[in-house]
Amino acid sequence: MKHGDADYQAARDAMVEILRGWAREGRTDTYKALSEALAPEHRVHYHGQTMSLLLADACRQDSTGPEPMLSALVVNGSTRRPSGQFFELAMSEFRRRDPDWTWEQERDAVFGRYNHS
Repeated sequence: MKHGDADYQAARDAMVEILRGWAREGRTDTYKALSEALAPEHRVHYHGQTMSLLLADACRQDSTGPEPMLSALVVNGSTRRPSGQFFELAMSEFRRRDPDWTWEQERDAVFGRYNHS
């Protein structure tokens, strides 16, 4: 699977649907659980660069600017917080620069967005 190819796009689309389902359930879960939910059709290792790229692209597909980032629902199994890449994307591309902003607010906004759809 290479960034942008048909397999990658199919995995991204599947990821968006999985995360929207988690949002409707009011659920966060781990990178590993997301990797397992994508399998066996899409083989994406939970520690791999492809996981980070897919999550960023899932956010871009689902959100344009002010909408909350779907990847706020995916956390590290031990820290129960998103990875550093989530925070980098939030700051750089999604302009989450308010000093009072937290990923928990982002996560709750995702829940709110999909709880009413």
